[in-house]
Amino acid sequence: MAERPNVPFLPRQVSIDGYAENFFHFAGMSHEGSILALPSGIRPWDVKRFSDVTTSSLAPIIAEADTFDLLFIGTGRDPAHLPELQKQALRNAKLRFELMPTPAAAATYNVLLAEGRRVGAALIAF
Repeated sequence: MAERPNVPFLPRQVSIDGYAENFFHFAGMSHEGSILALPSGIRPWDVKRFSDVTTSSLAPIIAEADTFDLLFIGTGRDPAHLPELQKQALRNAKLRFELMPTPAAAATYNVLLAEGRRVGAALIAF
């Protein structure tokens, strides 16, 4: 059965309980590969490495831009810089965003989510 990226695994926002090599754990579940953690829920994100982040791969995030204020982009194991085209797409959606290695992005997302802040995360598995 083909994966349906627009269907959340969990139709609500929860913290990320942990991660292991190429896995994320949340709400008693685990997923192999990258994820989006947005107000609508947690879903797979078809990005295997930072170079796969395109305006097209950002579309599900931009579609929900009015439901959160700050996006954390987990870049994998290492820090990275978003190309100008992708930065502009997020800015045009009026999204503030921070890039950092995935462990730091997941941890920061969890802290702000626990504070009741309107946050989202796009986390690349590594």
